[in-house]
Amino acid sequence: MALERVAGHGTALRIVSAAVPFLCGLVFSFFANIPVSLTSGQVPPPLLALVPVYFWCLVRPDLMTPAVTFAIGLAEDVLSGGPPGVWTLAFVLTYVLVARQRDSFASLSGLAAVLGFASAAAICCAVAWCTVAFLALLTQGAHLPPIGPMVSELVITVIFYAPTALLMGWLHRRLVGPLRSDI
Repeated sequence: MALERVAGHGTALRIVSAAVPFLCGLVFSFFANIPVSLTSGQVPPPLLALVPVYFWCLVRPDLMTPAVTFAIGLAEDVLSGGPPGVWTLAFVLTYVLVARQRDSFASLSGLAAVLGFASAAAICCAVAWCTVAFLALLTQGAHLPPIGPMVSELVITVIFYAPTALLMGWLHRRLVGPLRSDI
């Protein structure tokens, strides 16, 4: 009887630890899109939800799946108030790129790791901008959206990468662990 309680507790902990990457994406998306600005809207919010997608895709690809990435992108779309599907598409395509080049990205450290994330974030922002541009061409004619706000968002996202990745590294060591889950 006591063994069943211990086994049940272990299973519950594994389920919670398996949900950590998804919850990180949701929480970061929520915090990045809180409608309060300390800069009076002069600086765009960072794409904090992209950081867990990138981090967990490299560290624990069994927990950051395309479906989880899709859900995080959908949350970003809903919370950011932009056209539906833009960030979902951008996150999933970025996930595919990072997953295909996982060994190259995972071997980076220090400044190279930040540059690796910056390249993934640049691709994500480029996909988002191209999607919005395509939608604008369909609906408004020949008016392309300005690229400046997307470049600003990219820069802010890269600046916030290091502290956010450190937080996720701590969560990884404390809650998830290095082994693949059996769920």
